Amino acid sequence: MSICTSTRMNVILIATCPSGMATSYLVAERLRPAAQALDWQMDLEVHSSLERLAPVSAEAIANADLIIAVGGSLPDPQRFSGKRLYRGSVHQALPQPEAFLRQAERDASVFTPLGDVPASTSSLEASHSAAQRIVAVTACPTGVAHTFMAAEALAEAGRALGHQVRVETQGSVGAQDQLTDDEIANADLVILACDIEVDAARFAGKRIYRTSTGNALKKSRQTIEAALGEAELESAESGAAKGNEGARSFKEKGIYKHLLTGVSFMLPMVVAGGLLIALSFVFGIEAFREEGTLAAALMQIGGGTAFALMVPVLAGYIAYSIADRPGIAPGMIGGMLAANLGAGFIGGIIAGFLAGYVARALTRHVRLPSSVESLKPILIIPLISSLVTGLVMIYLVGEPVAGILGKLTAFLASMGSTNAVLLGILLGAMMCFDLGGPVNKAAYTFGVGLLASETYAPMAAIMAAGMVPAIGMGIATFVARSKFAQAEREAGKASFILGLCFITEGAIPFAARDPLRVIPAAMIGGAITGAISMLVGAKLMAPHGGVFVLLIPNAITPVVGYLIAILAGSLVTGVGYAMLKRRDAESMAAMQGG
Repeated sequence: MSICTSTRMNVILIATCPSGMATSYLVAERLRPAAQALDWQMDLEVHSSLERLAPVSAEAIANADLIIAVGGSLPDPQRFSGKRLYRGSVHQALPQPEAFLRQAERDASVFTPLGDVPASTSSLEASHSAAQRIVAVTACPTGVAHTFMAAEALAEAGRALGHQVRVETQGSVGAQDQLTDDEIANADLVILACDIEVDAARFAGKRIYRTSTGNALKKSRQTIEAALGEAELESAESGAAKGNEGARSFKEKGIYKHLLTGVSFMLPMVVAGGLLIALSFVFGIEAFREEGTLAAALMQIGGGTAFALMVPVLAGYIAYSIADRPGIAPGMIGGMLAANLGAGFIGGIIAGFLAGYVARALTRHVRLPSSVESLKPILIIPLISSLVTGLVMIYLVGEPVAGILGKLTAFLASMGSTNAVLLGILLGAMMCFDLGGPVNKAAYTFGVGLLASETYAPMAAIMAAGMVPAIGMGIATFVARSKFAQAEREAGKASFILGLCFITEGAIPFAARDPLRVIPAAMIGGAITGAISMLVGAKLMAPHGGVFVLLIPNAITPVVGYLIAILAGSLVTGVGYAMLKRRDAESMAAMQGG
């Protein structure tokens, strides 16, 4: 059927951002000129946390020939009853907006709100339309930003769809808003939006849908709809297996997820150990050498114990992610061997994966008589998997990996200024590339791993660069106030504070709205910060905390040079984006009105 594009139409665009942030503005800005090219009159209703909602009028709805809903849910659907409506995703609308509008005109159908669905509706449709009781768990590797942002996005999307949603966050401080036994028992559906392994045994017998925090944050409505249709009933045994398999992508399963699970559990050891070591330096750099002193005790706790546990914990929880509880013992044993053999974090990673896959193979493929099956998890699997892991580490892996790590450590320690600057540029740019995504996490994991071998400079560059995007966005909203709407200026203040705390994700609302300008500006600033940090020889004892780590003497050295690195990169990002930013439509209207 051919479409006549010359006919003037009255169209309403409902743009909703799944994470409650800024994607809706991007949709509106892309579709508005496409509608003008088709000679359509378009009214906009943009839903976002960055600006107060201005709903379309009842008169506009009455006169509309077509309703187009893009992004998340359809707010207040009853008002569109009887109108031709088309619902599409952000990914459909952005690449080819004019083609998307043509498809919307062609495929739109008369809308019937869920409350008016006739009795003949199919059971699948009915299950989607009926209000569901949903419980969810969100958990990201560092447990700081994505965990809570994904939880908020799921809760908002669920409410908009008419469902009752309760979300438990498993962040760096442990489980918060913990689900009760009654809530789990009464739930129709469980969503596990986790980038790390979590214990799903309490959800046995429930329909479970597994995904990542990234999907839950960026595609919250689609995640809930997919969960309603695709969630599967799981027993305790099948749940453990499915948890290890992940949920349909490399980011959600396999090496990436297992490694980040280990890093997540290792992080508290690194932070606590690093800060305790720094506290011991308060009494003098060499004070810990005098036995019986408080400085010596602090060094024993931080360096002798917490740092000694880093590699075993890393390996143990990589193995746990792969094989569940049977993997912990052989993983930690292999990790301790890696540490004792000098193989460091690289050896720990190898030990974790080896122990995990050996334990999982024994769990799945070793069949014993029922009379001795109960001995399998407490005797057979720990014994054999620990034996195999230990022998491989001692005779095959330990010495070669220790040699590799030793050469890497020596290279980093002896780097000239040129090589140090180049490494700082690379690490800084990686930290700002995807604002908490896989590339950012890869750089961060590299820095954390080197702390075990007492190599502190890369971690300093990584944390400094990770502060730049969010601080830079705060600076931009201050330098170029007239280019930002009032809500964006408020978001800039929050972003600035998050940046000081080393929460790179504070820049996500700005990157979501204007990625082609925000990301390059952030990467340039991060690269400059990383380069300066490496050039001045900055060293960082703890891998988190942002500028507030400065409150502990000697946690960061040299302080002045480190602050200069952060300030320089943040100014480049902030001023650079302020210059590149196009003036917001609201701010232009305010200036004209003034």
